[in-house]
Amino acid sequence: MSYKVKEIYYTLQGEGAQAGRAAIFCRFTGCNLWSGREEDRDQAICKFCDTDFFGMDGVYGGKYSVKQFIAVIQKLWPQGSSEPPYLVFTGGEPALQLDQSLLNELHRSGMIAAIETNGTLDLPDGLDWICVSPKANTVLNIVSGDELKLVFPQEQAEPTLYESLNFDHFYLQPMDGVDVKYNTDQAIQYCKAHPKWKLSVQTHKFLQIP
Repeated sequence: MSYKVKEIYYTLQGEGAQAGRAAIFCRFTGCNLWSGREEDRDQAICKFCDTDFFGMDGVYGGKYSVKQFIAVIQKLWPQGSSEPPYLVFTGGEPALQLDQSLLNELHRSGMIAAIETNGTLDLPDGLDWICVSPKANTVLNIVSGDELKLVFPQEQAEPTLYESLNFDHFYLQPMDGVDVKYNTDQAIQYCKAHPKWKLSVQTHKFLQIP
């Protein structure tokens, strides 16, 4: 089994419940809600995605075996750290590629594995942190986990559709773009009116953390 990776990089988590935590991000290629090509944007299920997950041309991009993947993670994590490597699998949609074999080997190597997923596909057992980011016009297959992070606002993906699900944390994240200030104001007001929800902002963008 080989894994197609857009990029792997060491940074700080910029959003949600783990904001500020040192992490290695592995961005897999591919998604089940959009091809990643701009010419296909009108036909995409999720039309607002601003992430480049097409191809394998990013930093440490390429095809990896399990052994090669673990070697890269060990290289990127600070040498001599007493903290185990913390990985965040993202995409695209990482559930298209992340499997039980890779997850088991990561755990055997003493690593912590988190995922950021749209929640429409099955996940391997034993993930250490599950963050689901629902998208409108999809059916959630993953209805429990650590964190639900809803990009807001989305027509036909109102917060009330998700607040009864079994997650420890519920976040609204203002949709980026030309209306980000308005969306942020609306998210703030919603969180104030509905205290179950907390505000998530993409700190890595305004702090310019790669």
